[in-house]
Amino acid sequence: MPVNLVTGGAGFMGSHLARAILAHPVLGRSEIVVLDDLSGGFRDNVPNDPRVHFVEGSVTDQNLIHGLFEKYRFKFVYHLAAYAAEGLSHFIRRFNYLNNLIGSMNLINASVNFGVECFVFTSSIAVYGSGQVPMHEDMIPRPEDPYGISKYAVELDLQSAHEMFGLDSIIFRPHNVYGEYQNIGDRYRNVVGIFMNQILQGQPMTIFGDGHQQRAFSYIGDICQHMAQAPLVKAAYNRIFNLGADQSYAINELAHKVAQAMGVEAEIAHLPPRKEVKFAFSDHKAFAEVFGPPPQTSLDEGLQRMAAWVKGVGSRRTQEFKNIEIIQNLPASWSSTALVTKHRRRLDANRNVS
Repeated sequence: MPVNLVTGGAGFMGSHLARAILAHPVLGRSEIVVLDDLSGGFRDNVPNDPRVHFVEGSVTDQNLIHGLFEKYRFKFVYHLAAYAAEGLSHFIRRFNYLNNLIGSMNLINASVNFGVECFVFTSSIAVYGSGQVPMHEDMIPRPEDPYGISKYAVELDLQSAHEMFGLDSIIFRPHNVYGEYQNIGDRYRNVVGIFMNQILQGQPMTIFGDGHQQRAFSYIGDICQHMAQAPLVKAAYNRIFNLGADQSYAINELAHKVAQAMGVEAEIAHLPPRKEVKFAFSDHKAFAEVFGPPPQTSLDEGLQRMAAWVKGVGSRRTQEFKNIEIIQNLPASWSSTALVTKHRRRLDANRNVS
């Protein structure tokens, strides 16, 4: 029986993708190895199915990766494991590149060495930077943050691996995905989850800047079934596809829609602006030509579904990232006294060693 690998399969998108693979009439005949270090995901997210084998570990562990590929001889690799806090990536540069770039290289090396048939990579529209909108695949990427840089570097490496070794890949650039199983306790990413968690805790929804930033919010149910079946679509091989919703909304409008879905009056607190792309939404014609028009769950309906799930699981404690590498220009809402003190002690210790 073929075995496929899903990295980040205990996380938000990864767990949905694993379920989509299991439900597929062809792919569902195979087994899945879910690899996740549980730094942002939850063991309970992994499907409870005899076809699924969970391995707790990191893509940065080269020996672990080699051992898994040697044991299972994966047919398809779906690589979703990443720390996708785009704004925070400026301040955790080493961590970002180790997890999002070097970890990906471990997987690509193993995929070449063990003859993987197709490598499906989850990139991001962060690779585009502040280009014209809607963003489309023919644009020259100009990422403006380390997260986007790392994603684009992996895209380039996959292109090189195909030209040098014949490794086939499919790259998706999803954007602003939300829905059930999202980690609403992550204070640095996933604005819909952050808003819902703040409402559950009786806090105002916090918005950086004036809230006129625009994003197209994509419901998870419209995304993962297409990513799951992608290796079976030969016309998609060695191509890049934007994937997500067409309709964009200002963050201010999103906040009011989230409050409505949660059944409360909108209470908003504006914070000082941070460095981020003002307008980010993409064109999906290339995807539609190969896969057909994707479903487009309305934002109102998708938020209602997520809100029902969030109310069932309840509030989650906001997690503070413990290893900030640079505190200069770090947004005040992200910089607790304890975090800054720890950072300065680390710098002092490094100076004493040198």
